[in-house]
Amino acid sequence: MRDALWQKSAGAQAAAVRGGAVTATALLAAHLERIAEVNPAVNAVTQLIADRAHADADAVDRRRAAGEKLGPLAGVPFTVKETTAVEGVPTTFGATAFRHATARADAPPVARLRAAGAVPVGHTNMPTLVLAGMHTRSELFGDTANPWSRAVTPGGSSGGDGAAVASGMVPLGLGNDAGGSVRIPAAFCGVAGLKPTTGRYPADHRIGPDDPALAAQELVVDGPLARTVADLRLVHGVLAGAAPCDPRAVPVPPFGVPLPAPLKVAKVADPGGEGVHPSVRAAVDAAADALSDAGYEVCEVPDVPRLDETLEAYARMTLTEFASAWPRLKPLLGEGGHRYIEWCMARTRPVDLAEYLRLTGVRLGIRRDWAAFLTEYPLVLGPVFTLPPFAPGEELRDPESSLRLQRAMRLCTATSFAGLPAVAVPAGTADGLPRGVQLIGRPYREDLCLNAAEEVERRLAVPVPIDPRP
Repeated sequence: MRDALWQKSAGAQAAAVRGGAVTATALLAAHLERIAEVNPAVNAVTQLIADRAHADADAVDRRRAAGEKLGPLAGVPFTVKETTAVEGVPTTFGATAFRHATARADAPPVARLRAAGAVPVGHTNMPTLVLAGMHTRSELFGDTANPWSRAVTPGGSSGGDGAAVASGMVPLGLGNDAGGSVRIPAAFCGVAGLKPTTGRYPADHRIGPDDPALAAQELVVDGPLARTVADLRLVHGVLAGAAPCDPRAVPVPPFGVPLPAPLKVAKVADPGGEGVHPSVRAAVDAAADALSDAGYEVCEVPDVPRLDETLEAYARMTLTEFASAWPRLKPLLGEGGHRYIEWCMARTRPVDLAEYLRLTGVRLGIRRDWAAFLTEYPLVLGPVFTLPPFAPGEELRDPESSLRLQRAMRLCTATSFAGLPAVAVPAGTADGLPRGVQLIGRPYREDLCLNAAEEVERRLAVPVPIDPRP
């Protein structure tokens, strides 16, 4: 039935709970029934927390009965990636070594979603420790299937949330992104995903008591996945803002002052000129036409700032940090899980301290050049991934396949390094699979990205949720 509770948007679900049309308990029951129906085929939800979710839903209903004002996400179920703490539940990172690492408190974004009335229903799958590959397969929980086709990956590393949202298990998922890990699953699963500006949402990405090193501090951001851009906007308003628990989070309003129309959009169909699959180029072209129809001024430009230098600096900084911890990390990845990172380290050797310090300056210069570019073009339209969705595990077949697929996400990598916001949004289908594009914007102007993505969605929407397909 198209009017089933689990098929509605998060905004519609919350409005129904606030208005008394449905209880939070009934809404939760509908989603738990959907999870029981489809998760065996998809394997997206790894740890179901039904008892805690029932208690949270009951609390929402009691607050409404008492006449209290309910939050903007009242009663809305959501999933949380295995990297991110939910109080009382193990944060496993998909690794056997952490299967009993029970979280003592909610991570900051989980706490904010819960404070807005949302109900966490479970953790979701990811590549082991985020390091074992680009397909969502963990040592602890196995493979997650793409609901559109088991022949292709749901993407990674937030692939569990992408698959759960696309198949109707939840309307919202909470993932994280350091180079495409929200945007790629969104594109491959036919949903929308938001990678915020660095420092936009408070977060805590510690494994144990120590904070991560510089690149991990600066590159990893938490971000939501949803079936509609309107739901991303709703969650963005909840998650944005400063917090004492994270000194990186800044007190910038979630929605900025409108800019004069028509807004200029730089269209970059083939970043770096390395080639782009015809179906991906067609998606970018269709999105450009949608934006033109909506009144944007779309300008085709040759490239984004300093792409090759950005990709090199990103690899050298991150792999230098990995190298120091690799003897401890490698045994935790399970059989074969080490290959992906070891191939990366073979291509890009760790650097010494002097070179690492120089690269921090390179990053600042790249951010400065992006700022100048975005002064002229407040938005950039480009592919999320320059190839169609690939077969599960293809990135682990050989070093050449690994490199080819890494280069396909080059625009995601570059914008993560520059700390910029981006929204991935579907732009139709090709060969029975969704195709996605991304809108990239100025720092702290997620609202501009969301507005443009909504115009693409309005004209090129992909029908989700779907029943899992063979």
